[in-house]
Amino acid sequence: MKRALLLLAAAFVAAPATAQTVAIVNGTVALGDGSDPVPNGTVVFRDGRIVAAGAGVSAPTGATVVDARGKWVVAGTVAAFTDLGLVDGGYGVPESNDASAASTPFGASLDVAPAINPASVPIGNERLGGVTRAFVAPRPDDSIFGGQGAVIDLGNDPDPITRARAFQFVELGERGAVISGGSRPATYAALRDAFAQAQDYRRNPSGFDGRGRDALLKRADAQALLDVLDGRTPLLVHAERASDIRAVLALPREYPKLRLVLLGASEGWMVADEIARARVPVIASALADLPASFEQVAATESNVGRLTRAGVVTAISTVGLNTAPGEHVVHQYAGNLVAIAKVPGKTGLTWGEAFAAITSRPAQAMGMDAEIGSLRPGRRADVVIWSGDPLELSSSPEAVWIDGRQQPQTSRQRRLRDRYLTPTEGALPKAYD
Repeated sequence: MKRALLLLAAAFVAAPATAQTVAIVNGTVALGDGSDPVPNGTVVFRDGRIVAAGAGVSAPTGATVVDARGKWVVAGTVAAFTDLGLVDGGYGVPESNDASAASTPFGASLDVAPAINPASVPIGNERLGGVTRAFVAPRPDDSIFGGQGAVIDLGNDPDPITRARAFQFVELGERGAVISGGSRPATYAALRDAFAQAQDYRRNPSGFDGRGRDALLKRADAQALLDVLDGRTPLLVHAERASDIRAVLALPREYPKLRLVLLGASEGWMVADEIARARVPVIASALADLPASFEQVAATESNVGRLTRAGVVTAISTVGLNTAPGEHVVHQYAGNLVAIAKVPGKTGLTWGEAFAAITSRPAQAMGMDAEIGSLRPGRRADVVIWSGDPLELSSSPEAVWIDGRQQPQTSRQRRLRDRYLTPTEGALPKAYD
């Protein structure tokens, strides 16, 4: 198998990726659409797009064939809420932090896409962990509106943007109250005033007073919010408490074109039927099961399972959790959700549901499921070969394709590991060799 992967890598170096037809055969195939894995399946992709995947699929004549016998061939993971490409040295190193801006007069118009660094060290690490796409979000600071997030690929190339200005991020709940003056009423007053000013801008752009530094809403912010009010840009709303979620679900009564997506939703299970009726997708904190704050008093690890059982399109993410190990830990969280389904009194997910929660469900929440997130025909060819079940800790990715291009199986951390695995003395200190 290792020799087959090395030969395939050489083939991709020798010819343009877009000219390749690749068939990965004999593996256990997981489409990522909620269905069960298929043994002895085949995945075919051409010109960066999936052609066919599953049982009964044959390798086309002339295709480069990879034998994945004993392996799993699955859809690439979508990290549903991240700062990948925006933060290198952590939030304590402001020079490397482009996720938030404490002193800017702008809010909703901030666009993270031009700032994303595709050579960022964490991107390479996550790619090795099987993550192929990510929703990169700004972090609100002086405004409840963080700005416009982007959907990116984690490929080893200089153009990471899949969709710029893919969503607008707004912080409600406890954090939103802090930002807007100290209470939830202040938060909703700020939200409605911003929407009202955006509509004023629509009615009379030339007369809109948004130029001065002290203006409550800049002209660019007003335009960005019009895209939200008109339903062109989804509004990703961070809300944890059940009552906050209800308040969010009520917003379309005033603004009927809003395309809402809930983030966090630790107490979402308490209002799961209401979320389902409103057809609002949720990107949930994967295993928030402790009352870490007053807005998470009713947190339970059954939250995602109960939301799913109620018919809510539910993805999982690392929001509110320690991301020091990296975004790829969502595989472990998804596996845990499968495991807790076997615990009496708990509600978890089936294997297919859990894998979809880190692949097609994030894409569906953002309205991009026809483009990314699964191995269905026509989707971007984000394909990962795993040594075994991707939701098991004992498994690891062995080959990654993004947009049909095979990716290098290396990172800065891996090179450092190899460098110091068997250190030898030289003329210079090891750090300078």
